[in-house]
Amino acid sequence: MEYYSPPTTPAPSEPYVAPPLEPERKTLRNRAGGILAAIGLFFAKFKSVLILLPKLKVLSTSGTMLISVAAYSLIWGWTFALGFVVLLFVHEMGHVLQLRREGIKASAPLFIPFMGAFVGMKQMPQNAAAEARVGLAGPVLGSIGCLIPFFIWKATGNEFWQALAFTGFFLNLFNLLPVLPLDGGRAMAALSPWMWFVGFGLLVAATFAFPNPIMVIILLLGGMETWRRWRARGSAESQTYHRVPKAQRIAVALVYVGLALALAAGMDFTHLTRTFSDV
Repeated sequence: MEYYSPPTTPAPSEPYVAPPLEPERKTLRNRAGGILAAIGLFFAKFKSVLILLPKLKVLSTSGTMLISVAAYSLIWGWTFALGFVVLLFVHEMGHVLQLRREGIKASAPLFIPFMGAFVGMKQMPQNAAAEARVGLAGPVLGSIGCLIPFFIWKATGNEFWQALAFTGFFLNLFNLLPVLPLDGGRAMAALSPWMWFVGFGLLVAATFAFPNPIMVIILLLGGMETWRRWRARGSAESQTYHRVPKAQRIAVALVYVGLALALAAGMDFTHLTRTFSDV
């Protein structure tokens, strides 16, 4: 039989004082691991939210559009906010239409204030060429949509439409940056995945030059997706996915470069110079 002997109780004249507890010392490696785990958990939860959003009827396309208009109104006023959200909608519908042409079921656009909008798809495109077509369809239709405020400005001379057209051109050109998860990064899947690192470097430089929480989020998401694809590059599935005929590569390159040049010209043409006397 085991015998347990309780600890001896100190005499009343000599009160027992417990030694101070020493805090557990964490190495730099443990701390970094904890931070990375927290970031990973955050994005895992964020991804789950994005998956569930289309199932919430209250968060429909029209509902999220109204929420976004209300949010952007705090900065620009409701008229410009409404025009900006409509241009976002046209851009996203380009993705929706092309996804359906590729035989992929896609949700209607859902809007997130100060983050833009996104389209949920049930599956990945069959190959990198299809992914590039889906990615470029947004800026293509979005650029066409920008011509509406552009021609209204030319007809009326109203600087409101000039500013709206400029913002739309900039929005679509920014999306052509060759980094995931932006549209330009999806185009690079069919051209040269090496360009993801070039685009990532450009985005890092832009984030340091113009600090912005949205840029940081894009960097984190883009970095995770780029690393995931880069690790899988040697698999047979990945190599088959990125095997694109030369003619299709040329077509994607022509659309990408031509669209980027056209949008840059549109921005230059609609640039509105402001002075202190205008404020």
